[in-house]
Amino acid sequence: MYIIIVGGGKVGYYLAKMLLQDEHEVLIVEKDKRKCDIISAELGAVVLRGDGTDSGVMEEAGMARADVVVAVTGDDEDNLMICQMAKRKFDVERRIARINNPKNKRIFELLGIDRTVSVTDLILAQIEREIPAQSLVHLLTLREAGVSFVEAKVPPDSPVIGKRLRDLRIPDDCVIPLIIRNGAGIIPYGETTLAADDEVVAVTALESEDVLERLFGGKTLEA
Repeated sequence: MYIIIVGGGKVGYYLAKMLLQDEHEVLIVEKDKRKCDIISAELGAVVLRGDGTDSGVMEEAGMARADVVVAVTGDDEDNLMICQMAKRKFDVERRIARINNPKNKRIFELLGIDRTVSVTDLILAQIEREIPAQSLVHLLTLREAGVSFVEAKVPPDSPVIGKRLRDLRIPDDCVIPLIIRNGAGIIPYGETTLAADDEVVAVTALESEDVLERLFGGKTLEA
């Protein structure tokens, strides 16, 4: 199966890596030279530098023979345009788009995008299963007002290593729904302790986007 991934960020990189392990033919289209160099060095000659919304780049990528096109850039408008062009100009049978703003999901569906993936909705769904209803109401209110989903890795020298989450005085407007440790996902609880190189995902108010950086640096956080 030939799969074209437009967007060479973390999502595109890891998706390509897994698909290559399953022996699919994969091409990543990415316009940032630095990202292209990293992908090429780690995954081989599976990356094409160019703008995925450009029809000429699509033709060069062999879009006409693609079985699946996956648009995972950080821009919803670009992802929509890529999938629309894949459908109308190149007749690609299956198109999948990443949605960064959940409010755009209905638009994508109306325009005939086969599948959409919203990281925001996935995290919120997990939070809904794991935290009390009262806290969830608070989070959803923040979401409507504007929240940020951020991630950071725990430095090897961070003072939070070995400490329980409940002891870190995390602000009320910050929720940590996921920790990735050694490639495996952990749904944390108050007793969960942090380890070096943990990748921590947090949902926080926009004005507190640096909460993980401050936390891992050992700075005092007001509850």
